[in-house]
Amino acid sequence: MLDAEETLRSAYRAFNARDIEAAVELMHPEVDWPNAWEGGRVVGHAAVRDYWNNQFAAVSSKVEPEGFTNEPDGSITVDVHQVVHDARTEEFISDSRVRHRYCLEGGLIVRMDVLDAPGHAQG
Repeated sequence: MLDAEETLRSAYRAFNARDIEAAVELMHPEVDWPNAWEGGRVVGHAAVRDYWNNQFAAVSSKVEPEGFTNEPDGSITVDVHQVVHDARTEEFISDSRVRHRYCLEGGLIVRMDVLDAPGHAQG
């Protein structure tokens, strides 16, 4: 079984390759995932697939993990460099750093949250 960091690195690689099926295989069937694009949350493999298909039609994101922190509650926080372009025109939209927090059980991702980047107040 892959350790948590390797599971998450594999998920980022699959996302960047737009290989939704490979990414979903790393998730619990009832994964709880943020809909960072439109707000709210989605639950389950089918909902994550739909969310990403809609997102990929609008924006092209590349996310590179830069650091992993094991949290006291057992979750893992990943510092991520994220570059976003318009999917149709390839126009640059943003270049930012964000943090993602994951909960894993049995080697599968069960929840992900998007946190503010370090140094940014939450509002």
